[in-house]
Amino acid sequence: MPKKPRPGAVRKSKKGPKVGTGGHSRKSLEGRGPTPKAVDREYHPAGKRAAAAAKSAGKTTGKPGARDTRRPGPGGSRGSRKTTSVEVVAGRNAVVEALREGIPATALYVAHQIDADDRVKEAISIAGAKGIALLEASKIDLDRLTDGYFHQGLALQVPAYKYAHPEDLVARALKAGEVPLIVALDGITDPRNLGAIIRSTAAFGGHGVVVPERRAASVTASAWKTSAGAAARIPVAKAANLTRTLQAYKSQGLFVLGLDMAGDVELPSLELGREPVVIVVGSEGKGLGRLVRETCDQIVSIPIAATTESLNAGIAAGVTLYEVARSRA
Repeated sequence: MPKKPRPGAVRKSKKGPKVGTGGHSRKSLEGRGPTPKAVDREYHPAGKRAAAAAKSAGKTTGKPGARDTRRPGPGGSRGSRKTTSVEVVAGRNAVVEALREGIPATALYVAHQIDADDRVKEAISIAGAKGIALLEASKIDLDRLTDGYFHQGLALQVPAYKYAHPEDLVARALKAGEVPLIVALDGITDPRNLGAIIRSTAAFGGHGVVVPERRAASVTASAWKTSAGAAARIPVAKAANLTRTLQAYKSQGLFVLGLDMAGDVELPSLELGREPVVIVVGSEGKGLGRLVRETCDQIVSIPIAATTESLNAGIAAGVTLYEVARSRA
C-alpha cells in the first residue's frame, strides 16, 4: 500500500478549509530581482524622456522644415572643436553681410515668389558665384527653419561656429604688429548682446572676444545676425575658466579692465587704454563676478546721467572700445 504524502497545514477561509502544499511550492514565492530604474522602464515618463533624447541626439536631417537646435560643442582647447550641427542666419541685411564676409555657408534658402530687391539679388549672385546651394522654400518652411524669426524671405544655413583658443587672440594682434585689445564677457547670456559686442570689437580695432564655456551666450544665429557679418572677421574664443584665462593674459603683459558703475576711474580719464588690455564686460543685472572683479587691474565706470540706472552691456562695451581706440589714435 503506497504511503500517502504528508498533507500541509490546513488553512481555514470563507470558502472552507484548504490543504497547503507543505512548502513544495516555495520557489514560486521567490522575488524577481531589484526594481529596474525609471529610465530603463519603457512606459515610465523618465524612460520616455531618455528615449526621446537619445533619438534626437542621433537625428540629423537636411530638409528645409527641420532645424538642428543643438549648441556648438565647447571650445577653448588647442585646435578648437567643431560640431556637426548647423545655424541659420535670417534677414536680408544679415544674409548679405554674411555672404560678403565669406562665411562658410552651405545653403541659401529663398522664399517662393519673393519680392526681390537689391539685397536679394546680391545674395543670390554671391551664393551662385561661391557655389552655395540655392534652395526655394515656402514661407512655412522658412518659419520653421528660422524658429519664427523675421527672415524677410531669405535665410542662410551655416555650419556651427568654430571657436578659437584664447591665446590665439593675442597671437593675432602681435602678428599684425598691433597692441592687443580683447573683450571678455562675464555672465552675458543674450546672444544679441554678444553679436553687438562682436560688431563693436570689429569697428574699433579689437582682436577678439572671449566667452565662458558655461552659462554664457554662444555664437548662434541671433549673434550672427546682430553682428552684421562681423563674426566672420572677429574670432570668438571659449574659456573653460574665465578667471584663469584673465590671469593668463595678465602673465603675458595685458592689463585687465573691468566695467562697473562703481569704478576706480571714469572712462575719459582712462590711461591704460594705450596699453595691451582686456576689457571685461559683466551682465547688466549682476555685473562682474567676485573672482573676475578681484582679478581686474582696474575697475572702470562710464559717466552717465543720474536719471539713467545703467547701460546695456553691448552699448557699454561699444562706448569703452571707442574711448580706447580714440586714445590710441
